[in-house]
Amino acid sequence: MMIKDEDCLTETLAFNERFAADADSPVRRGAPDATMLAALRRNRLGGDTPPVRLPHGHDRVLAGGVRIRTFVPPRVDGVYLHIHGGGWAFGSADGQDDRLWRLARDARLAVVSVEYRLAPEHPFPAGPDDCETAARWLVENAEAEFGTRRLLIGGESAGAHLSVLTLLRLRDRHGVSGAFRAAHLLFGPYDLSMTPSQRLFGSRRSLSNTDTLRSTYEQFTPGMDAERRRDPGMSPLFADLTGLPPARIVVGTEDPLRDDSLFLAARWRAAGAPVRLDVVAGAMHGFTLFPLTITERELRRQGSFLASAR
Repeated sequence: MMIKDEDCLTETLAFNERFAADADSPVRRGAPDATMLAALRRNRLGGDTPPVRLPHGHDRVLAGGVRIRTFVPPRVDGVYLHIHGGGWAFGSADGQDDRLWRLARDARLAVVSVEYRLAPEHPFPAGPDDCETAARWLVENAEAEFGTRRLLIGGESAGAHLSVLTLLRLRDRHGVSGAFRAAHLLFGPYDLSMTPSQRLFGSRRSLSNTDTLRSTYEQFTPGMDAERRRDPGMSPLFADLTGLPPARIVVGTEDPLRDDSLFLAARWRAAGAPVRLDVVAGAMHGFTLFPLTITERELRRQGSFLASAR
């Protein structure tokens, strides 16, 4: 459904204009060089300070060397596997401690965030492999570790893409369907050969645009052309989505990845699973990173969806 609120829309559009006019905004032209990539990794999006690590988060290493960060509230009614965004090249499991702990506490979920390997040092399939490992570990150990077998999955941007790939890998490689009860997918790229909205967005100054998406795909899948990137193992929009769980899919109207969410929602529904599609008026890619009214509303709706998914 379309979220309509005139005050929110006015605030959001004004923010978009300020962002575009800000010479210090983290818009990139082409692939980031080593200095910029280091800043993006250190400060999430190149801000002034690194994100705060909370004492509620605990780091551990799974068999095979995959790192995870867990947040466990006093009461646990389920486990949420969180996969962070960042164009498969930056972001971290400890980059959103405040939000993950809030989600854990309010939705009564143990939150497990994956520290997957990043491109360009570790291109496809390294990141998906690590997320698959974490998901399999939860399928096998969630009840012993957290006292529940109710599993949920989701992420933002690249993390949403990796969430869908993880569900498909569990089904196709391990015969696991139904272990995850729901998927929460924020503004993900689901066609790495580029949907029309990606190709037509152009060079507008936003958190992501046509040029940055193209360079991001080149880092994540080096040496591959568009046809190879349409492989369902890379672009889940082309996959058989049968047997996937109910989903909530969220995207803004000013996001170059808008078509990805619209098309995925249609295919998800056609495959037989319930889908809630929320298209946020005026929102650009990555809007939940910023202190907006729609961000606070989205965090509440995310928590409600995950708390109620059974």
